[in-house]
Amino acid sequence: MISHNMSWIEYPSQSRDSLTRFEEIIYSNNVISRLMHGYIALFVPVGLVAGVIILAIFIKNYRQHDLEKLDILLFAHTISNLLMILFSFTVTARPDYLEVSYFECGVLSFFSNLSYFSSQYLLILMVLSIFLHRHPPQNTFIKKAHKNPLICVGFVLTCAFCAALIVVALLGVENYDKGTDCQLDPLFAWPEYEIIKFTFGFGLPSLSQLLCFILLLMKETRPEIHPPGQNVHPYLTVLVITITTFMSSLFYNIMILSRTNLKIQRSIGTPQNELTMNTAEILLFSMSCANLVIILFLHKPYRSGLWNIITNLTKVCRRRQDSNRSVEMPETHTEVSSAPSENGSPMPS
Repeated sequence: MISHNMSWIEYPSQSRDSLTRFEEIIYSNNVISRLMHGYIALFVPVGLVAGVIILAIFIKNYRQHDLEKLDILLFAHTISNLLMILFSFTVTARPDYLEVSYFECGVLSFFSNLSYFSSQYLLILMVLSIFLHRHPPQNTFIKKAHKNPLICVGFVLTCAFCAALIVVALLGVENYDKGTDCQLDPLFAWPEYEIIKFTFGFGLPSLSQLLCFILLLMKETRPEIHPPGQNVHPYLTVLVITITTFMSSLFYNIMILSRTNLKIQRSIGTPQNELTMNTAEILLFSMSCANLVIILFLHKPYRSGLWNIITNLTKVCRRRQDSNRSVEMPETHTEVSSAPSENGSPMPS
């Protein structure tokens, strides 16, 4: 039986044995600090700008009634990734951690897990939607649900809410008014927290996505009504997002399970374990930024909207330059015509 008393656990960099590992802790803190500054300086601005552009293009297409189901799913996925980026600002305190109460840390963990689970489940929904688009379902209920993206998104958000509620319930902490060092996946959580999060946040979603892709490839070997080469961009966008998400989530979830193993052994680990966990967390946040850039440049409606924005900005800049030139030319002509001649009389115009 795993003990649920987690009062003994602490970060290796803040443990009583930290003086004996002074050099290791300094090295670990330097690396974590550099990774954090690199993420904040490079990935966060790019991700936020890409997310805002996607939202603007979606609103414009919505007003023009020019939306497809995948556009709505990518819009919901964009919201989830933007929330993950906002929650990632908690790493700005690294190599230290946020000093908040247990209750506040639990709230942060709940909403970050809600964003994390919803992004994973939306990927399943996107792959499944592409499969059902290529091979329409025979069941009437599934067919109606497939044609209504709002119902699909609502169902996914409900599942994500339930999963986030379950894992946060496993924090297992008393005295919520006390202060603690906090990260989005709290160190003081019960070991079941990491196991449940790995199962519902990585294991089941990854298997579901893999199964959908296998069925899609098996069905694609048969002759279809759709001509070859049609709808390639939706496949490419969803495929690239799925691969990048899987790679970063795999590393992160391996570190989550490694931390669970340390908890079962009642060990706080080493500074290297803490460094690896922080690296995996920052990589997971970087994946959210990368996904927004992938959506913007690979999905055709958003890529076309971005090109229109760049074209319009270029036209505005050219108009301003032309107007400035037209204003400067009469002023120069007036100055020349009013200049005096050599004999002191003004030059004729």
